[in-house]
Amino acid sequence: MNRLTRAAGLAAATVALSGATYSAPLQAQPYRPAVSAVAQPTLTTAAGIDAALDRVDVQVAPAPAAPAKQGLFASLWTKATALFGAQPAATVALVPQRPLTLDELVTAYAGEATADTQQDCLAKAVYFEARGESLEGQLAVAEVVMNRAASGRYPGTLCEVITQPWQFSFIQKGRFPTPDFGSESWRKAVAVARIAQGNLADTLPSDVLWYHATYVSPSWGKRLTRTAQIGLHIFYS
Repeated sequence: MNRLTRAAGLAAATVALSGATYSAPLQAQPYRPAVSAVAQPTLTTAAGIDAALDRVDVQVAPAPAAPAKQGLFASLWTKATALFGAQPAATVALVPQRPLTLDELVTAYAGEATADTQQDCLAKAVYFEARGESLEGQLAVAEVVMNRAASGRYPGTLCEVITQPWQFSFIQKGRFPTPDFGSESWRKAVAVARIAQGNLADTLPSDVLWYHATYVSPSWGKRLTRTAQIGLHIFYS
């Protein structure tokens, strides 16, 4: 019998003789170490423990893992359970989550209802100005509206930017036409508005304030810096 097995048995036997309370491991039958001979060693030094182990013949059956113990007997019990083949806890590898793509964001944020009036105006601008464009092209239109509102050169709210006279051709007498609220195009426009307002993705720099379709050539475009072309829209700063 090896020393750790005898140590576990000695710990249990010593507790029983001294009248202390010691919780044995939980199992179907009470855990009762069989002690054929017991001495009364002084368990205050390593030499005392070794001497006691040499004088005691202990038979200990393997037991399942028990709740954590404290003190000397905890140390003996830990060594004994390690001897019986206790397995270390599994290690879980943490994998960093990658950022969502624009397609994934639109899928996650798509919906029919807008959160408030400003988001409703922005979603309608995306819907009427760019619903036939790629998601990047739709987001770019939303960013131009938001850039204008933040620039100090245009009205300070999204709805005022969009309804400003002679700025967006779909606005008639300051009013929005009615989108097809049950369409997939509207659901995507709502998602794009949410993404733009939440700064969850971006396409254009903050100084891009203008755009026009590729099939027109306004004179003001010649005075500006061309920044990008996305689909059928050319953007300027």
